[in-house]
Amino acid sequence: MFKTLKNAWRVPELRKKIIFTLWMFALVRLGAHVPVPGIDPIAVEQVLGQNSNGMLGLMNAITGGAFSQMALFAFGVGPYITASIIIQLLTIAITRLEELSKEGEDGRKKINKYTRYVTLVLAIMQAGGTTYMLYQSNVLVEKNLLVFALAFISFIAGSMLVMWIGEQITEKGIGNGISLIIFINIVSRLPQGAISLLAYDNYVKVAILVLLFVIMIGFTVLMSLGERRISVQYAKRVAGRKVYGGQSQNIPIKVNLAGVLPVIFAMSLIQFPETITNLFVKTPSEFWQTAIQWLRWSHPFGAVLYVVLIFAFAFFYSTIAFNPVEIAANLKKGGGFIPGIRPGKPTSDYLSKTATHITLMGAIFLAILALSPLVLGAIFKMPVQFGGTSLLIVVGVALETVKQLESQMLMRHYKGFL
Repeated sequence: MFKTLKNAWRVPELRKKIIFTLWMFALVRLGAHVPVPGIDPIAVEQVLGQNSNGMLGLMNAITGGAFSQMALFAFGVGPYITASIIIQLLTIAITRLEELSKEGEDGRKKINKYTRYVTLVLAIMQAGGTTYMLYQSNVLVEKNLLVFALAFISFIAGSMLVMWIGEQITEKGIGNGISLIIFINIVSRLPQGAISLLAYDNYVKVAILVLLFVIMIGFTVLMSLGERRISVQYAKRVAGRKVYGGQSQNIPIKVNLAGVLPVIFAMSLIQFPETITNLFVKTPSEFWQTAIQWLRWSHPFGAVLYVVLIFAFAFFYSTIAFNPVEIAANLKKGGGFIPGIRPGKPTSDYLSKTATHITLMGAIFLAILALSPLVLGAIFKMPVQFGGTSLLIVVGVALETVKQLESQMLMRHYKGFL
C-alpha cells in the first residue's frame, strides 16, 4: 500500500489529485468541529455524549465525532448513502430507472441528479427530526422559532456540503469521495481510542486486545479480497477465416458481496424504535421501556435479532447484486458454459446455489465483526470503541483506493507504448 502511494506521488498528475484529496479531507475535518449556531455544546454532551453504543455510536464513528458534538457536518454522508441505496433499489423496481442505468454516461448523470434530490429530502427530514429532539431536550440556547430555523438550515447545508465535497473528490481526486470521507472520519478517532486504551492499568489485557485487533485486520483483509471464481469455457466458432471463442474465463463471486450495508441496515432497524421514542415520546410506558431494553444489542435477545437481521439483509442484497438467471442467459447467448453444467436453467441453478453458500460465509463473517466490540468488551471488562463495522469500512476503502491508484498508474505506463 505504502509503495503504491510512493510511486503515485512521483507522477505529477496523480500527485495533484492526492494533494486535492488531502485538502478536501482538511475541509471535512474542519466542518466536523464547527458548531451549529444556537446549540449549547455542554447540553449536547450531556444528552448524546454518554451514548457510545448502537446507532448513535455508529453515526458518531462515520462522522468523526461530529454527531456527538452536533457540529455542522453532524450527519456526514449518511443522507447521501441512504439516498443512493433507495435509488439502487428503485432501479430494480422502476423500468425507467433501469433503462437509465443502461444508457451509459448520460444515464448515470441523470441517476446522480435524482440521488441528489433524494439526499436533500432525507437531509430535511433528518434535520427536522434532530432539531426537534434538541428542542425537546432543551439543548437550544433559546426555545424560539429563529434559533430552531437556524439550526435546522445549518444541518441541511452541512449535509449537502459534505455531499458536494465527496463528489469533488471522486471527480478531481483519488478513489470514491463518499467512501473516503467515511474513511478519514473513522481514522481521525483512532488517536482518541488509543489514548483511552492506554489509560487502563492492566497492560496485559491491553496487549492481548491489540494483538486480537491486528488479527482482526488480517482476517478482514482476507475476507474482503476473498472470492469464488467459477470457470467458464467459450465454444469455438468460425466466421470467415477467423476463429472466435475457445478461451476460458471465470465469474468472480465475492465472499462479502454486500459489504458493510447489512450491518448498517440491521443496526438502523433495531435502533429505530428507540430513536422514534426519544424524538416523540417524553414518558414511555414501563412495557415500552422494557421492550426497548430487549431490543438493544447489548441484551441477548437484541444480539440474536441483530445477527438474524444481518443474515437477512446479506441474502437480500446478494439477490439484488448477483442475478444468476441473467448471467446464465448472457453465457448462453455468448456461447459460454460452465464445465460439467448444461446451459440455461441448470447453469442458473448452479450459480444460485454457489452464491447462497458464499453469501452464508459472508454473513457469518459480518456477524462476527459486528458483535466483536460487544464480545471483547465483555471479556476484557473495558469498552472497545473501534468496532468491526468501522474496521470493515476502513479496510474496504483502503483496498479499493489502492486498486484505483494502481490502475491509473498502469494506464499511464501503457500510454508510452501507444
